[in-house]
Amino acid sequence: MRVAIVSRIFPPEPAAASFRLSALADALKDAGHDVTVLTVKPPKWLEATVKSGRPKYDVRRFPVVRDKSGYVRGYVPYLSFDVPLFFRLLLGRQYDLIVSEPPPTTGFFVRLATMLRRMPYAYYAADIWSEASTQTTAPGWMVNAVRWIERFAMKGARVALSVSDDVTTRIAAMGVTRATTVGNGGDIEIFRSALAQAHGRDHRVAVPTFVYAGTASEWHGAEVFVDAMPELLAAVPTARLRFIGGGSERDALKQRADDLGVRTSVTFEDAMAPALLAPILHGATAAVASVRPGSSYEFAFPTKLYSAIACGAPIIYSGRGPTSDFVETLIDGLPIGACVDADRHHLAQTMIRYSAETNSDARRDAVSKWAEQNVSLRAVSKRAVRRLEEALRVDGKDQI
Repeated sequence: MRVAIVSRIFPPEPAAASFRLSALADALKDAGHDVTVLTVKPPKWLEATVKSGRPKYDVRRFPVVRDKSGYVRGYVPYLSFDVPLFFRLLLGRQYDLIVSEPPPTTGFFVRLATMLRRMPYAYYAADIWSEASTQTTAPGWMVNAVRWIERFAMKGARVALSVSDDVTTRIAAMGVTRATTVGNGGDIEIFRSALAQAHGRDHRVAVPTFVYAGTASEWHGAEVFVDAMPELLAAVPTARLRFIGGGSERDALKQRADDLGVRTSVTFEDAMAPALLAPILHGATAAVASVRPGSSYEFAFPTKLYSAIACGAPIIYSGRGPTSDFVETLIDGLPIGACVDADRHHLAQTMIRYSAETNSDARRDAVSKWAEQNVSLRAVSKRAVRRLEEALRVDGKDQI
């Protein structure tokens, strides 16, 4: 069948959604389907990567508005992708299925276009945006509008693919009956490949270094790691905290580091391609991640952890929810990492303890191999393809 994947983000831009959708496109192609990806032109610093890459499916890129940090984030950037997409779907080729990625505004315009063209579509619910919006400063009317748009986007879908049972339950509570869990994971292979290509180099850092690699938004509560730095530095003066990636809280985190007097020990860097990020994660004292406690967003799983364990990094997680069970998974009798409440003292003490520990290369390799076998996006994408194919079988008649 002819399948179009529509998304405001796609490789080479490094993000969880990029890896997930790339894996889905590969799996659809491997299953014998004709795949087209309708996405955006990457930022200038990644243009050379696009020109050098040769995907086995058709990728059509279009200009888009980006925010000051270079991301397609915010209502104007979203609409700069969604509105032209509506006309491309309305006036372009006929597809047997369209797979829409959030934000919900994209799903909204996909539903409108497919209704007019009588094409089925699926919605890949990697997140519940309306719940996330409750953690921002957005007014109530705007939160309600996001909730209505998200419900509209999903209810018209032939199927909504969900990344977890918790997300599926929340989708059902919105009145969406055709949701199915396909699971989630990371592009483990790309990070392991990057490490293999850098084989023989010493990636270990000379000083204790904690790496937050990924988006830092309101619902992540990443400021807890900055808050822990004064106590950590009092015990380990050489310790460093690296934020790699963007997010709406980046400026606030910089200001917090300034206010606490730890700015020289906390650095902020742009998102990196896996080839550059993998050695950093492999050599880190620990990769850190968080979800803000007491929010309606604790069901969410910070997918940055998949990249971290793909590189064998120890994990320090601040928060509750299903992520805690994952971090406490035993590999060769030892947990992947440590779960800590969002308390600066407890977090600082955990970081101090990790600074004194030596995590051997053998241990990191064991974690990386476990990740490849258990949380690879390859298996997730194969399940997603099966669910998409099943969704197009109506009344026993195979439409694919």
